[in-house]
Parts: sequence; C-alpha cells; structure tokens
Amino acid sequence: MPGLVEDFEVRPDLPHYGFTSWDDFFTRRFRDGRRPVASPDDAGVIANACESAPYRLARNVKLRDAFWLKDQPYSLRHMMDGDPLAEQFAGATVYQAFLSATSYHRWHSLVSGRIVRTRVIDGSYYAQTPAVGFDPAGPNESQGYITQVASRALMFIEADNPKIGLMAVLFVGMAEVSSNEITVYEGQHVGKGDQLGMFHFGGSTHALIFRPQVELDFDLRGQTPGNMLGALNQ
Repeated sequence: MPGLVEDFEVRPDLPHYGFTSWDDFFTRRFRDGRRPVASPDDAGVIANACESAPYRLARNVKLRDAFWLKDQPYSLRHMMDGDPLAEQFAGATVYQAFLSATSYHRWHSLVSGRIVRTRVIDGSYYAQTPAVGFDPAGPNESQGYITQVASRALMFIEADNPKIGLMAVLFVGMAEVSSNEITVYEGQHVGKGDQLGMFHFGGSTHALIFRPQVELDFDLRGQTPGNMLGALNQ
C-alpha cells in the first residue's frame, strides 16, 4: 500500500505494523496534517466528508419516488427511513461519492455546526436493483438504489452558516458492510473536519443532502461523476 507509513499512524518496528486486528488496520488513522481541512476559517466552503470519488450529483430530488425502477432516482423519505425532518428537504440537492475498499474509512464533518439527530438504519446486505442485471461486484452498479435499502447511518447537522442551515449526511454500507459507527452525539457541536464516525470493512458510499434553498457550487477537481470503482483516494 503506497504511502502507508508516510500517511497513517503505524509502527513499522512492531509486528503487523502495530495493528492489533484487521478492523484496527481498516479503520486506521491519518497522521497529523495528512488530511488538511479545506478553508477551515471560511464557513462558506464545505469540506469533503470522506476520501471518495464522485458518483452522482442530483438536484430537485423528490420526497418520494419509485426507486425500484430503472435509473435509480433518489427518494428522500426512503433514504431517511421516514424521518420527519425529511419534509424540509423536498427538492433537495444530493451529492453521492464512492469509497473503494482501500480508502480511508473514517467520516469527518463537512461543516462546523450542531449535531441535530443521529440514526443507524438497518438494511439489506448485497442489495442491488434488478435493473442493472447481474452484478458480480455486488451493489457497485446500484449505489443510488442502496441509499434507500442498505444498512446506513443518517445524521442531521445544523450548520453554523445560516446560508447552509440544516443538512443531512448519509453513510451507506455496501455489500456486506453493515457496521456504520457514529462517534458523535445529538446536541454536540463539531468543527469542520472533526470525526463523525466510520465504516467497518469493505468499500462504501455516502450522500450529502442539502435543502433546495442552499446555493451550491461543486468543485469535483476535474472528475466526472460515475461508477468510478478503481478510483484512487481523492
């Protein structure tokens, strides 16, 4: 793994580089300074929540849609498992991005703000939409669909910046990934870049959900959203 020693907290002098288990290695931490926060003092800049490659950017997302049909449209009530706060997001903008199995799998807050609500939602393993046909890689071709049916962690954050306000983040386990660990609590204030939680084992995906009145300009660093399974950490 190129950059392992330089990028992560490891001990090359110890057996297994100091990792005590597979999960300890999988949830490894970056060394200080290896994950700088974008514009830490500018509340108008939203940071990346995960080391990921862009999968989809959708606007004017409906509260409810027939998500089992072709094209995998988002359905906010299903994504949020019927949470009453979903009503505030009708017409939302959704940005979804993919984490490969070798990515850093801890989540970080994309804004400074207050944790309003957290939920872990049980879901299916290896879920995929029938519209994509047989997928030997499990749900990789069904990332939009699995935001509504797979095991996932949902967080609502009230950003300090009133132009952003209430937003939601959805961390979705792919294939056998079902351990979505939340490490913050409701009412806690977090700074941009602070840890929110982590996945345990395997590739995953996540979605950022913004209310329709939020004006957003996405910088995808020259990448085109798509099923970028072989993407390096971004």
